[in-house]
Amino acid sequence: MSCGVALAVSLLLSDPNVALAAAQPPAAAEAPVSVAGEPLFADIVLRSGALKGVVDQWRANLAADTDWSVPAPAFGRFRTEAEGLAALDMQGHLILKERGTDGDLKCILRGISEDIPVKLSAVEAATSPAERSVALDELAYLLNDNVEVITAPPQPEV
Repeated sequence: MSCGVALAVSLLLSDPNVALAAAQPPAAAEAPVSVAGEPLFADIVLRSGALKGVVDQWRANLAADTDWSVPAPAFGRFRTEAEGLAALDMQGHLILKERGTDGDLKCILRGISEDIPVKLSAVEAATSPAERSVALDELAYLLNDNVEVITAPPQPEV
């Protein structure tokens, strides 16, 4: 028995993960690649997650005190950050469009880019606690979707 074969057998017998990995089918060459690790898309995930954290705190504040509303200075800063996120989403859309890949993510990013200003306006226009609650919930869901669509494993086109 050669040394290489003996080493391979000893590795197979010593670490069950090696055997499990060897039993897995090879990745398809045409399998889509995730963009989540690319700097632009990672930045979108980071920013969206941070903004959702702010919205979640606002939702908790409103749940604790129905008379609570978002302070104007804080909302102004938030709007600036959220509009910057919308611009990054559109940039991500354009990059994917230029590549000619990942039709679903490309379209979703464009939709999120267009929806962020709408959801911000709804928060700003809300006059009752119920309206504020719905507006904040919808904004939180949109920001969460922004994270999930980028970090979800890509699916092959059918």
